[in-house]
Amino acid sequence: MLTLELPYPPSINHYFRNFRGRTVISAAGRAFRQEVCRQLHDAGVQPVSGRLAVCVDIFPPDHRRRDVDNVQKALLDALQHGGAFFDDSQVVWLLTQKAQVIPGGKAVVEIRPVGVAAPGRAGCALCGRYWN
Repeated sequence: MLTLELPYPPSINHYFRNFRGRTVISAAGRAFRQEVCRQLHDAGVQPVSGRLAVCVDIFPPDHRRRDVDNVQKALLDALQHGGAFFDDSQVVWLLTQKAQVIPGGKAVVEIRPVGVAAPGRAGCALCGRYWN
C-alpha cells in the first residue's frame, strides 16, 4: 500500500487547453504533474503492477462548489506519469471523497493492490466483502 499527500489537482475544466487546433495539457496541469513527479521521485516510489484500488481524500482550498469527479483525471494522469503505476487502466476501484476545506487544498491518495475475485463474484477493494 502506498499513501501520498499531494497538492490539490486542477479541475478537468482547467486541465486541457486548445492550442493551434490541438488539445494540450494546460500550464496549471503541467505544473501539477511536475510537482507530483517530483514528490514521487523524492519518495523513491516504484511503479505498482496489477489491479489497483485508489482512494482519494480531496481537501478543497476554499468553499466554492466543486465536483469531486473533476479532479480525478489530472490526479491519475500525474500519478501514472510520475511512476506510481504503469497505466491508469490498472485502476479498477476509484473512491474519491471530498473532505473539509483547508488553505491551499491537498489530495491524500492511497494506492493498494486488489486481488482477483472468484469467477462470478465481485468484491470490495476496500473491505474485501463480496456481494453477488
